[in-house]
Amino acid sequence: MKKNQDNPYDALERIFHEPNRLAIMSAVCAADNGLTFNELKETCGLTDGNLSRHLKVLEEAGAVNIDKSFMQSKPRTTVTLSRRGLKRFHEYLAALSDVLENARRALPAEKDSPAAMPFGRTVRA
Repeated sequence: MKKNQDNPYDALERIFHEPNRLAIMSAVCAADNGLTFNELKETCGLTDGNLSRHLKVLEEAGAVNIDKSFMQSKPRTTVTLSRRGLKRFHEYLAALSDVLENARRALPAEKDSPAAMPFGRTVRA
């Protein structure tokens, strides 16, 4: 199914839109050599199980690469972005930016009183 190119909401991929996965992708993007499992866990404030579950989803979608190795006889899991994941996340962020800009433009200015707002807009205190 072809996505509507005029509708930025179509590009908001659910895989990245979940708050914890957005945090994971953002953290990994900022790390040149990826992040270890423990670094990601601390950075994103997730439990072992929660992080594992989200990483599995991201890995199955081809968004991240997960490398398991040993460092001084201790297991070490390192997460890096895949090329495909970087491209898709970049597209997601561009679409999110468009959606947020549209929302910002649609908001009434704070100085606007309810009487000055366009018909149909409801703002509650």
